[in-house]
Amino acid sequence: MKKAVIKELREALTRLGTTKDQATGKVTLALSISDKRHRAKTSFVRATSFDQAWKTVTETLAPAPQESWVRIETVNSLQRRPLVDLQQDLKVMTRMNFWRRGVSFDPELKTALLEMEINGHEFFHPGKDHQVGKNASDMWIDFKAIADYLQERDGQDVPDLAASRYIWSFTTMGIFTDGQQIWPLATREDGTTGVRLLQNPKQEIQSYLTAGEAYLARQIDDDGKFVYGYFPAMQRVLTNYNSVRHFSSIYALMEAIAATGNVADIEKARTALQWGIAHLTVVKDDACFAIEHPKNGTPEIKLGAQAMLILALCKYQEVAKDSQFETVARQAFRGVVAFRQPTGRFNHVLNPDLTVKDSFRIIYYEGEIAFALIRLFELTGDADIGQQAQQTLNFMVENDFGKYHDHWIAYATNEAVHAFPANRDYMAMGLKNAFSNLGFIEAQVSPHPTRLELLNATVRLIDVIRRTDNEDLLEKYDVQHLREVWQRRAEHELVTGAFEPEVAMFFYRPSKFYGGFFTRNDHFRTRIDDCEHFLSGLINYDNYKY
Repeated sequence: MKKAVIKELREALTRLGTTKDQATGKVTLALSISDKRHRAKTSFVRATSFDQAWKTVTETLAPAPQESWVRIETVNSLQRRPLVDLQQDLKVMTRMNFWRRGVSFDPELKTALLEMEINGHEFFHPGKDHQVGKNASDMWIDFKAIADYLQERDGQDVPDLAASRYIWSFTTMGIFTDGQQIWPLATREDGTTGVRLLQNPKQEIQSYLTAGEAYLARQIDDDGKFVYGYFPAMQRVLTNYNSVRHFSSIYALMEAIAATGNVADIEKARTALQWGIAHLTVVKDDACFAIEHPKNGTPEIKLGAQAMLILALCKYQEVAKDSQFETVARQAFRGVVAFRQPTGRFNHVLNPDLTVKDSFRIIYYEGEIAFALIRLFELTGDADIGQQAQQTLNFMVENDFGKYHDHWIAYATNEAVHAFPANRDYMAMGLKNAFSNLGFIEAQVSPHPTRLELLNATVRLIDVIRRTDNEDLLEKYDVQHLREVWQRRAEHELVTGAFEPEVAMFFYRPSKFYGGFFTRNDHFRTRIDDCEHFLSGLINYDNYKY
């Protein structure tokens, strides 16, 4: 690495504040380096002065390639705690992988682990009965795996960690560089600990959207099927599959292609559509149905999958300027009729013979199908499709769907005011859908990309309402506050849900995951629908904000 860059790193680190622990008089630096192909190698440097510690850092960085991913952190807070207290804290945590501090089994930090070393290797395991989002994580410490890792990392014998009476938890402040730019790392306890502080949000969002589009396109195999996802912390590939996520991921990929201009990936999207039509649909009496083949259980035809099929076909035609699939889209519309009851209510899930399996499955199916029908109506101008879309929207208004604060309802109502601009009931439903849950959205520490999608659509809806002289509908809402939350959530989504290099470098094959998005509390799971929702949210934010 160039001397000038190493000098810049030193200056950037010292600008953050003192590096010395005033209680011990020691300086402790943690240096993590990845060549992008392998997990970061972390070393702790402990000295009586910053200059002395930095000399060791310089010697380590000098032979590293210029484009290496490098984190340099200084330990800025250290606290001794009984090991049993840590073990109890882990048991009652509701979300795994949310331990956000470093841990050492000795006061001299010879057995220290950074927070991301712990989470990247999943040294704290969830209990066998843990269900994500449903109960406490019941996490436990894998002492053997830690000892093996420390032995390999440092090349020295490791004491019996499980026999430790105390541990020392610590926090850090630091910097990251990709060889071109330097970012300070956040220290806030708002979920952003250890990830970059955005220096230019517009440019950084747009840059990651390009990486995200490339990542999602890479997940499409030559035959058109997606690699469904990974558990990066466990080095596992997910083998399930889902028709909803197949088609919705194509939709998001086409959105991303439109945003980045990378039209070379249209062919991959087309191949994915062809595979989906061939393997995930059935045709009955000239009506096309998206069909699910679960690992356990019998095949089923879901309204949500039907909506995603239509949306993917419409988005492909819009972006690619290729109408070869319009016949399939119209057949899929004819399939929608089979779900509808005489009252206007939809049955949510059908058996392959079109008998009813579940009259209700989940609340957002109506929003999905309404959005899909409006998009198809706008694409074709077919009055029958428009009438079916309005019938669905009217049913949602009559049954107060605005109380469900769902992103598909937001998408549907925002689209409805363009297709059916005279209907104020659709506007009112869309406003209630967002504002009834705004406080919850604002307070969330975890990234929930569908919340950003909801806010994107609502901001657009509000501007249409203002433009069309319907501002009386806004009088009881704090529109300015919603826009503030909108911007904060977009930036929060990027830094807490994206596999930026400073996070990806702690997983196996780091460059493999750059451009992806993760769910931290599920083994850092990255699945095609995770990427779909994050991409759609950030794309629509970027398109409208800038």
